[in-house]
Amino acid sequence: MNDYCISERAQLLLKHLVDLYIRDGQPVGSKTLVSEAFPTLSPATVRKVLGDLEERGYICSPHTSAGRVPTTLGIRFFVDSLLSVHPLDPMQAQRMQQQFDLSQSTGDLIAKTSNVLSELTHMVGIVTLPQHEQQLLRHVEFLPLADNRVLVILVINEREVQNRIIMTERQYTASELTQASNFLNQHFAGKDLINARHELLQSLNFDRTQMDSLMQAVVDVADKTFVPPKRQEEYVLAGQQNLFANPFASMTQLQKLFAAFTQKREILHILDQCLQSDGVQMFIGEESGYDAFREYSVITSRYKVDGETVGVLGVIGPTRMRYDKVIPVVELTAKVLGTLLNPDK
Repeated sequence: MNDYCISERAQLLLKHLVDLYIRDGQPVGSKTLVSEAFPTLSPATVRKVLGDLEERGYICSPHTSAGRVPTTLGIRFFVDSLLSVHPLDPMQAQRMQQQFDLSQSTGDLIAKTSNVLSELTHMVGIVTLPQHEQQLLRHVEFLPLADNRVLVILVINEREVQNRIIMTERQYTASELTQASNFLNQHFAGKDLINARHELLQSLNFDRTQMDSLMQAVVDVADKTFVPPKRQEEYVLAGQQNLFANPFASMTQLQKLFAAFTQKREILHILDQCLQSDGVQMFIGEESGYDAFREYSVITSRYKVDGETVGVLGVIGPTRMRYDKVIPVVELTAKVLGTLLNPDK
């Protein structure tokens, strides 16, 4: 039966075996462990401990080698119990934060974040788009176009400018649209778009034919304007090419993983599970439940706006990754992105 009740010597041997496997990507033999980490132990003693670890399922012997490699269970034990993780030093953290431009739109910040994760870890960076991000109205303008069309210029959350074209119930003059924008800016600036739309329609919930022309215009354009745009993508990926840099990668597994990137369902299911728990979450190898990820780990952290979880970000890379280096990068990036997206920062 697999459990974590293994001797201190076995834990030390497992730790060094995983370290060597991550460093070299090759099965680790007893002689290598003795020469690299345990010169006071005999190869026979090391072999006996390795045999016990193999029996418990922490390591296994590939059929082509007498050396051992860690199993998913072994890597999980290594990460949970043997790994020392330290926050990024202040200089590293500062350099990372300097890569972001505070004036960027939300979409550009998400894309930049996935690139930063990829560049810092040399793996695939992944960031889900904010699901419950507040869209606070700062300013709105309307310009008349032909055929009952109106160009809407929205300023959202201080930094984001959105241009939309809406279809109105009738053709409005430039003067009518200016009056409507003045009314909306005066009464609804600083409010969430959805809440502003609901409040406006509720307060004017009567026969529109009885309204004056200004309020007809206000209701008509606000009803169609104060709706967040539909998201075309659920997440942004960057650095997929980094996966080809792994000389030990199986092309079959890579093909399955890239198919998962395209189909999205499996990745989204994994990321949805990561939304349920705070802190860094990870799926190592087959822990994800999907064959495409059998040789890969997914390390994630939630990011928040105004204390509310709005998305997940992280990296995807080989199971033999430097977890001690990747985890603090993911942790800090989640905090930085949350701060950047906070409208009150």
